[in-house]
Order: sequence, then structure tokens, then C-alpha cells
Amino acid sequence: MSSLKNVLNFQAGLGVLANMFLLVSYTFIILSHRPKPTDMISCQLAFIHIVLLLTGGDIWLKEIVESLNVDNDFKCKTTFYINRVMRGLSICITCLLSVFQAVTISPSTSLLAKFKYKLKKYMTYAFLFIWSFNLLFSSHHIFYIGAFTNVSVTNQMKITKSCSLFPMNYIIKGFILTVVTSRDVFLIGVMLTMSAYTVIILFRHQRQCQHLHSLSYPRASPEKRATQTILLLVVSFVIMYWVDFIISSTAVLLWMYDLVIPSVQKFVMNAYPTITPLIQISSDNRITNMLKNTQSVYHHIFRKG
Repeated sequence: MSSLKNVLNFQAGLGVLANMFLLVSYTFIILSHRPKPTDMISCQLAFIHIVLLLTGGDIWLKEIVESLNVDNDFKCKTTFYINRVMRGLSICITCLLSVFQAVTISPSTSLLAKFKYKLKKYMTYAFLFIWSFNLLFSSHHIFYIGAFTNVSVTNQMKITKSCSLFPMNYIIKGFILTVVTSRDVFLIGVMLTMSAYTVIILFRHQRQCQHLHSLSYPRASPEKRATQTILLLVVSFVIMYWVDFIISSTAVLLWMYDLVIPSVQKFVMNAYPTITPLIQISSDNRITNMLKNTQSVYHHIFRKG
């Protein structure tokens, strides 16, 4: 178990550092350059993933909270609620990212083209709605999560070392699971629909390019690279989400958690927020150029010194 904990610590640490770097990079791009409509979404997604990784259980906040002498019940409710809100925001913002990218690259003859020049206005409303919705949607976790009391009569399901999920009525449990699944299936459906739409657009664009440049292939445009990156993020999210959903749903329905299951679930749950910034950093030329420029400046300073 100690080796598994070390793997989780390394994964979470890598994810937090990568997302912090991505957040700083996109903040600098938004303030200093002419940003793309999706930059603000990516910036917010990086922030969400930082909080998601930091509230992912006992790995990060246990020592900090205990040093502040905070009540365990309050700690469990707060960290679990924030974590679930961030998980909901992660899927919503990823969906929003795929929609906005589809609108951005849509041809002028498509129905989505009329929204292309109103993205900034719609983005603000979308953010307000998504945050409000998820803050309210995840509020039920406050009533069913608490400190583990070590009393077998209560039939608690231990989900971390100090927190447990309290028993719920089968009707309430089924209703919550149905609502959460419906929300996620709808958002994943939108993501896959937008991804299929963008693939069709890219395929048509590639055929036109091959027709115009039969002897040489043109370099991928920034829009194409950005679209390919978002498609990769969507595929990664869908895979990680369904693996996590199968594990958590099985555990909740059967009301049993093996000691290894929470750790495996954490690893799967943290995989997407960890690989997302790595994919975005490696595929965004603006960030790689910033790194190259910073490296050359430091190299010039040290050589001069």
C-alpha cells in the first residue's frame, strides 16, 4: 500500500505542478497577447484541476487540516464537496471547450457560424451557469459524507482513512445515481457529437489541402493543432470517466469497498487532470515558444555573467 501511495503522491504532484505552469502560462497569454476564445476556458480548466487534485483525499490536505485542528467531520464534508464540485466542473468545462472549438473552426455556411463572433459574450454566461449549477448540484454530498466513527452498527462505507459515506435510502441512492448519470451521459454525448463534427470538418479541410497541394503537404495550422489537442482531451476524458464510473457505481450499489479500490479509483480519477496540462503544454506553440524564449534569455544572462 505504501508503494501505491507513493505512486498517487507522484501523480498528484506532477498534475498540480503541470496545471500550475499551464495556469500561469495562459494567464500571461491572456494578459499580454491576443488570446483565443478557448484560452480562458483552458485557464479555468487548469485551476479546476489544481483544486481537484488537492482535494483528492488524504494525500494532500490531511496534514494541513490536522495542523489547523479542524474538526474531522467539517474536513470530510468540505473537501469531499469541493472535490465533487470540481469533478462536475471538469466535465462541464471540457464539454464547453469542445463546443467552443467546434464553433471556432466551423465554416461560414454552417449553423454554428453565427455564434462565432459572440463567443466572449456567451462564455461569461456559460461560466456563471456552469459554476452555479455544479455548486447546487453537488450539495447533497454535505448530508451523506462525514467523519468515520468506527461504529459498525451505522453500516458506514469507509472511503478514506478518516471519512465515510453514510447509508442512504435506496430510492434516494437510485435517484442521485440516475440524475448524475443523466447529466454526465448528456455532456459526454455533446462532447462526442462536437468531436465527430470537428473530425468531419478537419477531414474535409485535409481533402481540400491535398487537392490544392498534391505534391506537398502543408503544415498543420494552429487551429488544426488546437482542434486535434481538444479531440485528444475529449477521448482521454471519456475513457477515464467511464472506468471511474464503473468502479464507483459498483462500489456504491454493492455498498462495499475493498482497501485497494479507493486508491485505484483515485489513480483513475486523477489521470485526466494530470495528463491534460501535459497534452496542452506540448501541443501549444505559444507556450513552447515562451519556454524557448525564457531559456534563451536565461542562457544569455548566464553567458554574459
